[in-house]
Amino acid sequence: MSIFALAIPAEVALFDASALLAAAANLLRPVLGLGAVATLMVYFKPLWMGLLRAALMLIKPRKSLDQRIARSKFMGQQLMRRMANDHAVSQPNLAAELRLLAGRD
Repeated sequence: MSIFALAIPAEVALFDASALLAAAANLLRPVLGLGAVATLMVYFKPLWMGLLRAALMLIKPRKSLDQRIARSKFMGQQLMRRMANDHAVSQPNLAAELRLLAGRD
C-alpha cells in the first residue's frame, strides 16, 4: 500500500468541501448585499424621506391657507346639509334650522 492510496480520497474530499463552500458563498453573497442596502436605507432614512416629500410637493403642492379654510367651510356646510336631510322627516324644524346654518357664509 502506498501513500497515494491515502492521498487521493483526501484530495477528493477537500475538493468537495471547497465546492460546497463556494456554493454557500454564492448563495450568501446576495443576502449580504441586500443586508448592506437595507442598512444604508435605514441609516439614510431622513434623506430618503426628504427626497420623497420634495417629489410629492412637485406633484401635488400644498394648498394656500385661504383654500384650506374655504375647503373646511365647504365640508362643514355639507355636513350640516346631510344632517338636515337625515332629520327632515322626523324633525322638520331642526332640519330647517340646519339648512339655514349651512347656507350662511
